[in-house]
Amino acid sequence: MASGDVIHAPAIAPENLPYAAALTASGRISRAIPPGVAYTFDENPPFAERDLIALDDALSEATRATKVRFNTYIGDATDPAAATDAVFPQTPEAARSVLIAVYPNQRSIQIRSGVDVADRVTDRVAQLGVTAAVASFGQGQLLDGLVSAVRVIANAIVAP
Repeated sequence: MASGDVIHAPAIAPENLPYAAALTASGRISRAIPPGVAYTFDENPPFAERDLIALDDALSEATRATKVRFNTYIGDATDPAAATDAVFPQTPEAARSVLIAVYPNQRSIQIRSGVDVADRVTDRVAQLGVTAAVASFGQGQLLDGLVSAVRVIANAIVAP
């Protein structure tokens, strides 16, 4: 039997990551890509790498802890409620997920839950998430608000 050192190196060096991508602590690459767009950001990513990592970690931890798939969406719409209703069915695992959709220009946050988790992601739980997000949004911290909402909703859901 051979012995030796195990070398843990990321599959891609952080300096070679594409724009709007972050290497998470687990070695996974997290990227921000506009919905329906097949390309990534060419020059300026919309968020700092540390913010993307924090959001990715919060989404992963919440999904693992609750067995509910957490999704976020940031957009612009004339009617945020209708836009969220249109986006939600297209999210991964919609029936067993929760979507936190934020429309900064309209000062709106919408939360939807799938039919399989509606008894766990109640209106009260969704309101807790909104309340957690609004404080950060008021300070101009969009991703901090999303992270707060994800964590508060996950904590309010009773894991199966």
